[in-house]
Amino acid sequence: MKLDPITLAILGNKLAAVSEEMCLTLQRTGRTLYVKETADFACALAGLDGRFFAYPRSIGVSGFVGLECGPTIAAVGPLEPGDVILTNDPYRSEGLATHLPDLHMIQPYFHDGKIVAYGWCFVHCSDVGGRVPSSISPINTEIFQEGLRIPPVKLMKRGEMTAEVRLFLDANSRTPDANMGDIRAMLAALSAGRRRLEQTIAQHGVAAVSNAAVDLVAYAAEKARTVLKRVPAGTYAFSDYLDDDAATRTPVRIALAATFEKGEVHLDFTGTDPQLATAMNIPSRGRPHAWLTLRVLALVNTLDSTAPLNVGLLDPVRITAPEGSLVNPQEPAATGVRHAAAIRVNDVLNGAFGKALPDVMPAASSGTVIPVVLAEPDGRGGRRVQVVEPMIGGTGGRFGRDGVDCRDSGISNLANNPVETVEAELGIDIQTYALRPDSGGAGQWRGGCGMELTFRILTDDSNVLGRGMERLVFRPWGSNGGKPGLPGALIVNRGKPSERHLGKIDVLNLNADDTVTFLTPGAGGWGDPARRDLEAVLQDVKNGFISPEGAAADYGVVIRDGAVDEAETATLRQTLPPSNASNAQGPERERWESIFTAPVMDRLNQGLIALPGAARQRRRREIFDAVLTDLPETFPRAAANEQAISNAREKLEAIAQSL
Repeated sequence: MKLDPITLAILGNKLAAVSEEMCLTLQRTGRTLYVKETADFACALAGLDGRFFAYPRSIGVSGFVGLECGPTIAAVGPLEPGDVILTNDPYRSEGLATHLPDLHMIQPYFHDGKIVAYGWCFVHCSDVGGRVPSSISPINTEIFQEGLRIPPVKLMKRGEMTAEVRLFLDANSRTPDANMGDIRAMLAALSAGRRRLEQTIAQHGVAAVSNAAVDLVAYAAEKARTVLKRVPAGTYAFSDYLDDDAATRTPVRIALAATFEKGEVHLDFTGTDPQLATAMNIPSRGRPHAWLTLRVLALVNTLDSTAPLNVGLLDPVRITAPEGSLVNPQEPAATGVRHAAAIRVNDVLNGAFGKALPDVMPAASSGTVIPVVLAEPDGRGGRRVQVVEPMIGGTGGRFGRDGVDCRDSGISNLANNPVETVEAELGIDIQTYALRPDSGGAGQWRGGCGMELTFRILTDDSNVLGRGMERLVFRPWGSNGGKPGLPGALIVNRGKPSERHLGKIDVLNLNADDTVTFLTPGAGGWGDPARRDLEAVLQDVKNGFISPEGAAADYGVVIRDGAVDEAETATLRQTLPPSNASNAQGPERERWESIFTAPVMDRLNQGLIALPGAARQRRRREIFDAVLTDLPETFPRAAANEQAISNAREKLEAIAQSL
């Protein structure tokens, strides 16, 4: 390092503050709810290598520290003062953008005629065209259906907006004015970053600031290696599932082997399912991408909160992500709902790390983020498109602490939209926005509760979209004897004769007075529920986190007249089933893995990945159709008889050996 520790600390704080001021500027000048309230955006400062050396801690999306601007910068060629690069293409940006509604901008910051750093920001915009309002559909089969692809281009040249680029943007969106409002907010944020960086250079000199950009990354890497050396050396394997691919009933497997050694970690996703013919693929390009490494950041910052937040935290991370798999798809795979798979990757990392550090890592979080979108007629032949709420669940219980209810910053740190603001801008009446009692997994430390959102439609021919609905089948798992959380659900017209229970939706067509209810999953519990403190159970009942019936069924605690009946509780707790790892995953996963065991699925997926891309999906579909043919249509929600399970297991084993 070239800077002394005191100067580095001062500049580290100042540069992080620059990135936070950029975010505040963006939020205060943004046009849409998803920027002003939800805060689905981020800003950062990148070094000459295109990697982030300063990133905000307290505002905006928390998980994009590992994104890289370098390929996007290289794609446009020489830059001049006032130029701003725009892109949203996951493939041409080499994973900087991960789905088309995320508009990314990069501005070179010059000093004395030379680039000294880059400002970066992104915003999730309302609509970039495509097959459905808001551009994101789980059943899109290729990226061309998902909207306008913007390769790295100059939106601004020497401070002037490129008219042709703006024309393409406006012509390919259902919400051009809203998009342009957020684009101008992004430009304002980049300008704020440039001004603040110039002030920092004026105070400390360009050499010090340039050295800080390098030294901060090296310092973070050193901190990360020190933390990772504390993890017991070894390889820890874990797998988890997406409920299905949104087109068939076949679950989607994500597998990981995490190897810790000498302050480094190798994340090997071999055994993960092939890329999907639907939109849940993660365009990592085979790199230590933000969506594949986020739990490493959380682990390092948990065990050393003094580590600066920048890309250096990921320098000790190596990745194996087989090309053609869900976590490294080949173009033109659709990626619109990639966040659903990214959340499950986070759970898999959490599970693997938990085997190494059981007293540090929590049980599974709710495992879902559902941006609930309303597209309503605007009276002029078009549609207003806005996010009603980014629905989440809670965080998993961990040693010594309950999970957080109705709040999960696992991948994005999005905020909720105030009810009053939503009702002022959209034609809906929000009837319930509350926690979901008894949804958190039971444990010595309880999992966080999920949420309920119920709203009434006020306008005929409205569309509701729920992107990334997951954990409707496979529950958030418990840890160290804790129980899983409740799965999620979607109900139309609950309590009415026309009540319907739905699974994943694409575009739900509704009319005035229809109601929609989203129930998000609860998180997993940690530790034996029979060991939970009686007073903690009583307080949970008083606070509405669990019901009296749930206290008795899940914790063996009897509550009468607002107090614990200790005699009856002692008797009831003796009848609770033993707590062990076998019941932590939930019955659905136990049923599925009674057939689709980890060793067989590892072999099967390695064989499928080796096939040509065109044959891979077809062969996978044929295999699962053959294996599942004699099982109930509702399997694994419903049980199957032992003979059917045995037959399915034998079929799968024979197929795996033949690949």
